[in-house]
Amino acid sequence: MSVILKERGWGKTILPPAPSPQPTAHLSVVVLLASLLSGCGFHLAGSRPLPEPMNAVYIDVVQPYQVSQPPVEAALRSRLARRGASVKGSAGEARTVLRLSELKEEREVLSVDSFGKAVEYQLTVTVKYELLAGGQGLVPPGLLSVSRDYTFNAQQVLAKEAEEKRLRAFMQDELAELIMLRLESELRRLGPSG
Repeated sequence: MSVILKERGWGKTILPPAPSPQPTAHLSVVVLLASLLSGCGFHLAGSRPLPEPMNAVYIDVVQPYQVSQPPVEAALRSRLARRGASVKGSAGEARTVLRLSELKEEREVLSVDSFGKAVEYQLTVTVKYELLAGGQGLVPPGLLSVSRDYTFNAQQVLAKEAEEKRLRAFMQDELAELIMLRLESELRRLGPSG
């Protein structure tokens, strides 16, 4: 509890602290705001319930040669698990199969300096996706692409290579979010039978 000292003329007067607002008033305002937000359909990002077909899913990444799990697959697994889905280890255990194919990463020179050396690049990551149920297309194949520009400095080669690697991972993470949004949108459009 703090005490306020106030000077008056030759002496000091001690004033009691100002009364604080009642905690119940704050609580009632918070409850009112929460009910208004939930009543209008507002949900925090990633807290919406998944459509029923996505509750038990297998992620099938079709790549001719693969040393490690692509970041887009890891990001999808993480997002699905956070939302309560069960990501299965085989297609036979799952209700639906999310097939990712034609995952391509490209780097294109955007500009060069006066010596003809590249100083700006554009990275593009593209993936084809579809959702299958019982071998039949539940969500038709779609193609998503994300691109970002970045500058390159020959004096900082190691730093720029690390930046490019982080940027590629970030872009694949963004692709995972876009795939989730597209699938949810298509499944909600199809309705409860989808």
